[in-house]
Amino acid sequence: MDANLITPTASNATIPWLSLIVLLPSLGALVIQFLPQGQEEGDFSIRNYAIGFLAADFLLIIIALTSVFDSQESNLQLIERITWLPSIGLEWSLGLDGVSAPLIALSGLITLLAALASWKITNKPKLYFSLLLIQASAQSLVFLSQDFLLFFLAWELELVPVYLLIAIWGGKRRLYAATKFILYTALASLLILISGLALALSGDTFTLNLSELATRSPSGTFGLLCYLGFLIGFGVKLPIFPLHTWLPDAHGEANAPVSMLLAGVLLKMGGYALIRFNVQMFPQIHIQLAPALIIIGVVNIIYGALNAFAQDNVKRRIACSSVSHMGFVLLGIGAINTLGINGAMLQMVSHGLIAAAMFFVTGSFYERTNTLSIPNMGGLAKALPITFALFLTSSLASLALPGMSGFVSEITIFLGITSQNSFTSLFRSISLLIAAIGLVLTPIYLLSMCRRVFFGPRIPALAMVKEMGSRELFIAISLLAPTLLIGFWPRVVTDLVGNSTNAIANHLIA
Repeated sequence: MDANLITPTASNATIPWLSLIVLLPSLGALVIQFLPQGQEEGDFSIRNYAIGFLAADFLLIIIALTSVFDSQESNLQLIERITWLPSIGLEWSLGLDGVSAPLIALSGLITLLAALASWKITNKPKLYFSLLLIQASAQSLVFLSQDFLLFFLAWELELVPVYLLIAIWGGKRRLYAATKFILYTALASLLILISGLALALSGDTFTLNLSELATRSPSGTFGLLCYLGFLIGFGVKLPIFPLHTWLPDAHGEANAPVSMLLAGVLLKMGGYALIRFNVQMFPQIHIQLAPALIIIGVVNIIYGALNAFAQDNVKRRIACSSVSHMGFVLLGIGAINTLGINGAMLQMVSHGLIAAAMFFVTGSFYERTNTLSIPNMGGLAKALPITFALFLTSSLASLALPGMSGFVSEITIFLGITSQNSFTSLFRSISLLIAAIGLVLTPIYLLSMCRRVFFGPRIPALAMVKEMGSRELFIAISLLAPTLLIGFWPRVVTDLVGNSTNAIANHLIA
């Protein structure tokens, strides 16, 4: 076991940065319970308080990453470890490394923008924004937890706000979509819990600390079963085929801000957990099953793309596109080298920004047209030129146009597989060829959607729709600008990832 992978770095920080990042949004949820329920239209004090707390939380994240976090260190940093329930070994144990750093920043940004996108929420605003704030805390805790039970509690906690946000503020089939989401994720959580507790009990001493669990590296049938339990459990959230069917329904019924969270953050929890658990805790088994992961990833890419063609609903087509793009994350994780894992991290950040932008812009023109049916739209480019430009830009980013983040992440993953000599040249060639077919399919289903929605025969009923305002333009630019920045300067992410992925890759080949 590589010592750098498991040894925490003592922190000189006197401020509990990570606890503040986790707990501040929950404090905000508590504070707004004491605010009067605004009844008059235009009374948005609850919303403003929620945005203020999320903005402060995002500022804390940026300060911690730029002023305190050392990206040159591969070890855990800013360690906070307090015994919480000693009878069951539960600790308030938090830590930050290069794997969690870019994702905690992504989570903070998208949650803040999702709150800004919820500008017009007037139905139960106190409950709505409280759920958003609790969701922000749960997301941060998932990425920062260094105790398995604490991680699992956060993993479960974030399901509740999402379920309620879909079930209460969703579309006509919202209860069906929310129930399907909770059933899939609850069954997946059971596998995660069983695998984690089995691993905790497997050594001479019982421990829930993730760094200590990583030293056990179980193999044989026991290790394989735990690995598969984590793979299926986390694969539901990623999602991987055929465990993905909850996603189009959830996106189809969720409002735009909730879809931003689903695509931008929740799916990334699955990829993060696969790296944190499957790769780091089961290195030998992961090496053996890496070709299988690549095959599953390739199936995801092609199936998601083909399924997207069958969707006549804009949000459902974007959701199927997400299934395809998350297949590239599996390719990167399966490459078992630094390039591949870096590519997976880039893809998670890139897709989080792009998908959130696409769902937000889609929500913007849905508010104006009251339809997401592709056949019922047409000619919107003349009435909504700015909306068209933003949707086209996000589509170009999604199809990996050179100069944008999608291109950098996917080419890095391809290079990772190409440079992995433990795979036969035939396996590498076939895998890359099929994945490349997915790259060809992506512009077809995305650009054809753009053509049908914004060009073609103009629908008379949609001729007088109004263009988006400055607030919506700010949110869209805040999501798309980083995709351009990463496309031209990927070190924004790779420098933050630092040496952590090197340590993980070296651990795999040790």
